[in-house]
Amino acid sequence: MPELPEVETICRQLEPELAGRTIAAAEIFDQRWSRPASPGVIEGGCEGRRINAVRRRGKYILLDLDNRTTLLMHLRMTGNLVLEETRLGGERLYEAEPDDRYLRAMFTLDDGRALRFTDPRRFGHASLLGEEELDSYLAERLGVEPLEGELTPELIGELAAGRTAPLKSFLLDQKTIAGIGNIYADEALHRAGLHPLSPAGSMRLEHWQELRDGIVEALELGIDNGGSSIDDYRDSRGEEGSMQDEFLVHTREGESCPRCGEPISRIVVGGRSTYFCPSCQVRLRRRPRRRTRSAGASHSASSSPRGSR
Repeated sequence: MPELPEVETICRQLEPELAGRTIAAAEIFDQRWSRPASPGVIEGGCEGRRINAVRRRGKYILLDLDNRTTLLMHLRMTGNLVLEETRLGGERLYEAEPDDRYLRAMFTLDDGRALRFTDPRRFGHASLLGEEELDSYLAERLGVEPLEGELTPELIGELAAGRTAPLKSFLLDQKTIAGIGNIYADEALHRAGLHPLSPAGSMRLEHWQELRDGIVEALELGIDNGGSSIDDYRDSRGEEGSMQDEFLVHTREGESCPRCGEPISRIVVGGRSTYFCPSCQVRLRRRPRRRTRSAGASHSASSSPRGSR
C-alpha cells in the first residue's frame, strides 16, 4: 500500500500541474470507487470546477475545488493516479496506448490532459466532501502528521503511555500517527534501535527521541527517493520510485544488518510481515506497575498505636 512518502510524491508532482486547471469532464467507470455515493454525484460535483490546490493528509490525496468541496482519494493497495500527458490536439506523448483494463475513474482537464485512477484490485476509493464533512472525516480517521513539526518526542510519550500493543502496531495505527505503513514502520524502528515487539508503553524519554528521529528520517528519505516501488506503485508520471534500493531491513530477510552485520529476521506482527535486526534492535519490557498499599494495610497503619511516650 502506498504510504506517506508515495502519496506526498504524487501530490508534489500534481500540485503545479493541476492547480488552476478546470475539470472539463469526470468519468467514473467502477461504482465501487465512489461508494456509498453514486458515480453521478462525484461526476456532477467535479465537472466545470477549478482545482485550487492538491495536498495530502495521511495517505489521502486531496483535490480542493473552487466551490469549497474536496475530492478525497485513497490509493489503498494497488491504486495509481497518473497524469496522462498530451500535446496540443490530443496527440499522446508516448507510443503505447494506456491499459484501460484497470481504469476506475478519469478526469479530463481543460488543456486536454487526463488524470487517470487505475486499480487492479479495486480497493481504492474516493469521496466528494464539503469543508465540514472533510474535517470530520479526517479527524475521525487520522492522528498527528509526522513531518509538520507536530510530532515531538514528548507527544510520542503521551500517545504511547499505557499502551501494551507492540511498537510495530502502534506505528501502523493511523489514528495515532498518520501516514506510516508497513515499510516505513520497519525502517523507522531499525533507525531507532527498537524491537518491533516492544510494548509501546515501555519506552522512556530517550526512546521517544530516537523513535521520533527514526520516523522523520525514514519518511524524508522515502520522499527524496520518490517512494518505494516494490509491487504496483508508480508516481503521477508513471515512473517507479527508488526507495526500495535504500531499505535497511524491509524485505531483506537473511541479509546482513547494515549496523551490526547480523542476519535480518522476519516475523509477523498484527498480520504484517515485519523485518528487523534481533541483535541491535532492543526489545523493551513492559514497565511494572507501581505497587500501592492496600486500603486495609493503610487503615491498619493509621489505626495502630504510636510508640509509647
